[in-house]
Amino acid sequence: MANITYIEHNGTEHVVAVDNGMTAMEGARDNNIPGIDGDCGGACACSTCHAYLHPDWVEKVPEMDAMEEDMLDFAFEPDMSRSRLTCQITITDDLDGLIMHLPEKQI
Repeated sequence: MANITYIEHNGTEHVVAVDNGMTAMEGARDNNIPGIDGDCGGACACSTCHAYLHPDWVEKVPEMDAMEEDMLDFAFEPDMSRSRLTCQITITDDLDGLIMHLPEKQI
């Protein structure tokens, strides 16, 4: 289990415990975090779970694959140095303390 901090665009912080094996998107969805839609249910077929990794976490989260990188082209204002689709981040103990900033909106 890992404690994940989701920071809304307006600065509101939500710290939630997410079970190992779940995705960061599922953790947000199951805890009613505003700003993560996850319209495709985690199939990496949309970009509505886009978030920006806190700079301290960019190197600690496993790298994205080509499919995620392609899908980020459809996200609202992606920053390829730290944008990720939360449906593609599987939670492990190593991600305890992960901080993600949510965009102004999802497309």
